[in-house]
Amino acid sequence: MTYLVAYLATFIIFLIADYIGLSYMLKPLFQRYIGDLMLEQFRIVPALLFYGFLVFVVMWFVGWPALENGKSLLWVFGSAALIGAASYGTYEFTNYAVMRDWTATMVAVDVTWGTVVTGGTAVIGVWITRLLGLV
Repeated sequence: MTYLVAYLATFIIFLIADYIGLSYMLKPLFQRYIGDLMLEQFRIVPALLFYGFLVFVVMWFVGWPALENGKSLLWVFGSAALIGAASYGTYEFTNYAVMRDWTATMVAVDVTWGTVVTGGTAVIGVWITRLLGLV
């Protein structure tokens, strides 16, 4: 039950946070540079698959060890942020390497966002699980 609560809390917070970030920060930036490549509405299934898998990886390597071993929330943030930087960085740097209109600004903003949102939501998920007394 503890792991399910941690996963669901992190997943839900991640979806909310990334929706806000994508809608108000990243979408306008990406529209400026690659607007003609963007869909009017995003594809929900690939998005949910990515988020579900990313949160699972974060929980596997960070959240659950933190809950089992009493790791600090600072440790949770740093470890999850590293996974976020790798995940978002893979996407951004690959696109920057092969796509003509991809910009360094897009890379910097999205990798920074991915790093912070992954670290932050992992902290919130672990904190909620601890707050509920499930560890």
